[in-house]
Amino acid sequence: MLDEMPIADVSLNELSRRVGLAKSNVLRYFDSREGVLLELMDAVLQDWLAQLAGDLAAGVDAGSPLVRRAEQLSTVLARSLAERPVLCDLAGAQGGVLERNVTADVVRRHKRTALTRLAAGADLLRRYVPELGEAAEVFCFHALVLAGALAPYSSPPPGVQAAYEAEPELAVLHADLQESLQRAIRTLLLGAVPRD
Repeated sequence: MLDEMPIADVSLNELSRRVGLAKSNVLRYFDSREGVLLELMDAVLQDWLAQLAGDLAAGVDAGSPLVRRAEQLSTVLARSLAERPVLCDLAGAQGGVLERNVTADVVRRHKRTALTRLAAGADLLRRYVPELGEAAEVFCFHALVLAGALAPYSSPPPGVQAAYEAEPELAVLHADLQESLQRAIRTLLLGAVPRD
């Protein structure tokens, strides 16, 4: 469904219909639509981290100087995130939408899992940029937040796209996700490295 529509349009009724269950049966396992989406976010994040390990190994030379590694790592992260629009959409909706209509237990479970995923991502990044040290977890979190924040600007709705076509000077606000992420992640990464 998330490949077909924005998160705001995903309803529990449509989700129930597509999986062939009554809404009441879905609610037996998840207390809300947001609970389903938080569970999905964890699965998508786990899949991304599994793929990211190989992408980093292939794309970052751990023996290069810091600035070169930052460039390589930001390129790999940007490409990897841009290839996962569902992850970007979920990351963008997490704080403002997904964590709203859920119980404290669901939030605690989600946050514990998210911390585990962030720690795994930080461990991956420290292999290539050990200079990050303890800042690696915060860097991972901020990179995901950036991906979620920038993603809507890369695929504007039809009305916005029409405005860009009618007035090309407005198109400066239409950002290529991978390119925007690469610049933002590189800046974030170099800014996150502790200074002596």
